[in-house]
Amino acid sequence: MKIWYDACTGKHVRYGSAIGQRLRKAGHEFVFTTREHPDTIPLAKILGEKPIVVGKYNPSTLFSRLEESADRITKFALLFKDNPPDIAIAHQSVELCRTAFGLRIPIILTADTPYATAVNRLTLPFAHTVVVSEALPRRFTANNCAKNIAPFKGVDEVAWIKGFKPKKIEGLKKPLIVIRQIETKAAYAGEKKDNAQIMAEKLAKIGNVHYIERYNGNGEVFGAKDAFLDSANLVANADLVVSYGGTIAREAALQGIPSIAISDMAKTYVNTYLTKKGFPLFATTERGVITYAKKYLGKKFEVQNKLSELENPVDVIEEVVNSLKKL
Repeated sequence: MKIWYDACTGKHVRYGSAIGQRLRKAGHEFVFTTREHPDTIPLAKILGEKPIVVGKYNPSTLFSRLEESADRITKFALLFKDNPPDIAIAHQSVELCRTAFGLRIPIILTADTPYATAVNRLTLPFAHTVVVSEALPRRFTANNCAKNIAPFKGVDEVAWIKGFKPKKIEGLKKPLIVIRQIETKAAYAGEKKDNAQIMAEKLAKIGNVHYIERYNGNGEVFGAKDAFLDSANLVANADLVVSYGGTIAREAALQGIPSIAISDMAKTYVNTYLTKKGFPLFATTERGVITYAKKYLGKKFEVQNKLSELENPVDVIEEVVNSLKKL
């Protein structure tokens, strides 16, 4: 079967690579697409993937978002006009969903952000099946008109952390604290103030800080960043992770690295789920970060047994692919 995966961000590239490796091994043709974005192409190179680059990320204005999205849809339609895929898979790519729906290609989606209202409304109703963590309430998919739900015991990041073998990074000053900037240009971020730099300066008093910017400089440039590091590998070498988002925090916690997720976006269902499962992921306010940091800095946790109990969503995705193959 010919299967198409579209990645819009670095996380999607990581997910797509894990899915692609599995489906290629099963004998499927795997068409991997992405867009120009600060994280996508550099990470794809690290992972040994060579995706087709279609369109670019330009969230400067509402018009630029709409224009780039429309351009990608048109280019995808032309790309698959004469030889469409049998199945389309994505972590909620709006452009994949619109194109696949228009060409009557069944869609498999993964999703883990109930607060991303716009993306949810523009993707989930198109899906044949939504593969989603059991951490999310049923109303999330029901309210967004999802048709078939395939829940799994775990979180999306298990797809690439299970079996992951990080490489030691030489020359890092210890104790190492990794902090990631809030994704200020994401639609769901709204007008939230970016205090990540201030937080980094506070953390620098108790450790050596590696500050990961979402964008170059002040966030006005959306091309490739000056330097790029594989975040999953970086946090494996860290002594503490602090994040305004969720992905890097979960990547760390699943590897036993204490991780502090700053609310309000940090108090997500999947973050809380991992905390309850015993992984070292702690949600707090900006005011509470330093207290948590002093308590957990350098205290690595043994989580391999807990990780082995979680289900790999790629297993579920492959099952859905096989069920669609029989139709």
